[in-house]
Amino acid sequence: MRRILEWIAVVALCCAAGPAAGEPQPDARLQEARTAYDEARKLDEAGRYAEAVARGEHALALREAVLGGSHPEVASCLDLIGRLHRLQGDLDRAEPLLQRGLAVREEALGKNHPDVAQSLNNLANIYVEQGVYGRAESLHQRALAIREAALGKDHLLVATSLNNLAILYDQQGMYGRAGPLSQRALAIREAALGENHPLVATSLSNLAVLYSEQGMYGRAEPLSQRALAIRETALGAHHPDVAGALSTLANIYHEQGMYGRAEPLYHRALAIKEAAHGKNHPSVAISLNNLAVISSAQGRYGRAEPLYQRALAIREEALGKSHPLVGQSLSNLADLYAKQRLYGRAEPLYQRALAISEGAVGKNHPDVAQSLNGLAGLYAMQGLYGRAEPLYQRARSILEAALGKNHPSVAQSLNSLASLRLAQHRLEAAVPLFTRAFSVSEQRLRQEALDFSEARLASFLQFLRTDEERLYALLRAHPDNARVRRLALSAALLLKGRSVEETADISRAVYRSLGAQEHDTFERLRGLRTQLAQLSLEGPGSLPPATYQQRLQELAEQGDVLEADLARRSAPLRALAALPSPADIVDRVAQALPKGGALVEFITYEDRPLLPRPGTPKAQLRYLALVLFPDATTRALDLGPAEPITSAASHLRTALANRDAAFQTHAQALYTLAFRPLLPLLGKAHRLFLSPDGQLTLVPFAALHDGQRFLADTFDFTYLTSGKELLPRPQESAPAASVVVLADPDFSSPLPAPALYSAEASAPAGRSASVERFFSSLREPGHRTWSTLPLPGTRLEAEAIQGLFPQAQLFLGPEANKERLLHLSTPGILHLATHGFFLDDAPASPHSRGVGHFGALGDDPRASRPPEPLLRSGLLLAGARALTSSGSSPSQPPPDSTLVTALELAGLDLWGTQLVVLSACDTGRGDVKLGQGVYGLRRAFMVAGAETVVMSLWQVKDDTTAQLMEAYYRNLLAGRGRATALREAMLSLRATRPHPHYWAPFIALGRDAPLRGWGP
Repeated sequence: MRRILEWIAVVALCCAAGPAAGEPQPDARLQEARTAYDEARKLDEAGRYAEAVARGEHALALREAVLGGSHPEVASCLDLIGRLHRLQGDLDRAEPLLQRGLAVREEALGKNHPDVAQSLNNLANIYVEQGVYGRAESLHQRALAIREAALGKDHLLVATSLNNLAILYDQQGMYGRAGPLSQRALAIREAALGENHPLVATSLSNLAVLYSEQGMYGRAEPLSQRALAIRETALGAHHPDVAGALSTLANIYHEQGMYGRAEPLYHRALAIKEAAHGKNHPSVAISLNNLAVISSAQGRYGRAEPLYQRALAIREEALGKSHPLVGQSLSNLADLYAKQRLYGRAEPLYQRALAISEGAVGKNHPDVAQSLNGLAGLYAMQGLYGRAEPLYQRARSILEAALGKNHPSVAQSLNSLASLRLAQHRLEAAVPLFTRAFSVSEQRLRQEALDFSEARLASFLQFLRTDEERLYALLRAHPDNARVRRLALSAALLLKGRSVEETADISRAVYRSLGAQEHDTFERLRGLRTQLAQLSLEGPGSLPPATYQQRLQELAEQGDVLEADLARRSAPLRALAALPSPADIVDRVAQALPKGGALVEFITYEDRPLLPRPGTPKAQLRYLALVLFPDATTRALDLGPAEPITSAASHLRTALANRDAAFQTHAQALYTLAFRPLLPLLGKAHRLFLSPDGQLTLVPFAALHDGQRFLADTFDFTYLTSGKELLPRPQESAPAASVVVLADPDFSSPLPAPALYSAEASAPAGRSASVERFFSSLREPGHRTWSTLPLPGTRLEAEAIQGLFPQAQLFLGPEANKERLLHLSTPGILHLATHGFFLDDAPASPHSRGVGHFGALGDDPRASRPPEPLLRSGLLLAGARALTSSGSSPSQPPPDSTLVTALELAGLDLWGTQLVVLSACDTGRGDVKLGQGVYGLRRAFMVAGAETVVMSLWQVKDDTTAQLMEAYYRNLLAGRGRATALREAMLSLRATRPHPHYWAPFIALGRDAPLRGWGP
């Protein structure tokens, strides 16, 4: 970690008191001494340490001359001068001054006086910087005991000692000891000062730093946000302490790779500090350093270098050339040069930084480990492995001793050493290191995931993606090594689709295990999502664009806060049902595979050199396939660069969607690239559980063609977001047995917008401006869209289902509306037959179940589409006006209550629902997120709890879809699995409609088991 965490240790400086009224006037030299002392303190606050030392020494000399060398006021000067030398990095001069100040106070005041505790505290801080933690701990503990005995356990100075002792433990990675001390300090300050005092903000900020150091960002962020709010209110928006709070919050975002959130906070902190202290203050250097680190992390080396150089110059001038922070600046600048392969410029900086760190804090401090890792990496990039290895090993030993074996910095060190082993052609020595690093990372993720909202978790998973992709690159290089295959497959099983899993677990906890308060929070969240959906689809209307975007952002942020709150409340329950460990996940998933089955995990990843060297190729997007069998054996294959496969998949989907007569060319092309190479790996397996990635998530493998037959003739496919979905999920005590069908919505009579939520949560009534624009655009000559044509096939479909399931509840015509859907009791089967939409479509075709365009229309319809993909996918229900047969516009547009987005549908309670069938167009489409699946309707229903979702990959025909669905349900009643029943229905329809456009649009995602409670 190359940025600075802005710990705040409150140090009470003792000032000499002036004479009381009626007392004789003091010696003029004492008055001069007090003036010099006050000036020294002001210069200290301004960061002018050298000048402050001169004035402090003058005050000391005068006091010693008048009062003698053993007076408490002399001790005050000694403490001040010693602290100033410490700030300049001159610990050798600081230590004896502070020791002498302690001795003076003990002699003059006794060993248990509160002022003695202050001297103990200041001397302990010297030892913390030197890395002499044992000596520092005993002094801090003694100071704490003195204050508790003299002042009481709830005194504010006791809180200061608790805070400083917590910082000491955190520096050593002893988080379990630091946390309770920080929390107790916070409680004391809140009780004594109220919840909105700046000292409370200090405790909050320090506790946030503690959590951040452990990678517990979900806990750190709200504390940091609260500290910032307190300081802004109490001190004003431009106070230097506000800058510290801004930096702490930015650091939390930075550590998660959320650079867009961190950078403006760093800039604001820098501006405050420059205005308050001038441009050459050491605290300004902290902000410059942080901005440089974030620029370097994004590859903006030209912006980073002058920031690093300016920070270094400030520190050398203010603190001296041997201060630890100067060493940090040198190391950061060396990192920057190393990234640019300017090895000759980097090496002397690393060496100087290492010497400074060792001299300032000792040879076993984590700061030394960082310098060692940097220098080792430099040698490794040059192929000087013999010089790099001992440095990496020493750094690892230091970090493990100081921070513990499960710290994120240890994982980074393990990965670096493992990469070096690979470069030395020592694979067997590298794999255990990679394995252990992944276990540490997974443990960190499990801890963090319990506190994250969905958006934050997705961001954090993306931040961890580089470490994950390193394992796939390792597999590509060593596909025949069973340990490498198992490690890479463990990563894929645990990390693919992880955000879906965690979000679904929160939903289940809310609906099945938590109390009324959590239910209320979840209902508020659902209301916010409806507001966000309505506002997104309405467009800005009369609002200025900036105001509109701000309102969208506010709603999204409010929802994020509620999601994080629900995540924290459900954390204990979710922890009880944790995923298997990295060591066990492969075996557990293998045990869930049926005989004759195999799991195929497709992985799209950025293939980067495991150890960058001059001339190594740049990162390239590639596909891998990992195969798992019931006996836990694994096989792997590099499928090559991603671009040809991605292109073939897109061309095939387009050909199938457009009923292209030449589709077979594309079907064979994708087969050749993505499936035929797997045949030698699959052996006799015919029942395949596919976990696609990238554009492969949007094609039906059943329609791939080997030149003689479709794959549907040979293989039975079930689709998964991740192979971990094969693991048994907690069964509901009494699975729902009802069948609910919403079909043939009445688009001819708009419904009034229902009051679904409380007045606090509901959006203003009104018609969707974007929908109005959509319908008005139909008046334009030549505009082709059939967005709300009636769907008579869906009524026939619903009646056929009721014939097979007599107990089925049908909601047809005006009853097939949004309010009905969002307030359903949990059904066993939910069948939705209507128009579907995903806002990335070409115009819908006649008589399909698709929506052509929604969102504000204009020269560039894409420009105004909501960035959230779950707002761009959805269904159209009763209330939308129908078009006339001539295509003229209706008299009224549909109200907002007719559109239901995937974001809203994610709030349904489908825990106990075995099957959801989305019998509409494009219900399987959405935004493809590498490693995390497709963000659209499929994700929404999986998050809501559905075991299996049947969905379409393009615009489907109304009449043929009805035929396919009737056959599907007949097969389900005959006891077929949920995916197998679909395959047989597809083969049946193919006999009369041979083009796969008609028989292959639907896939089944999730469990393949036969329905429970139905069938023979």
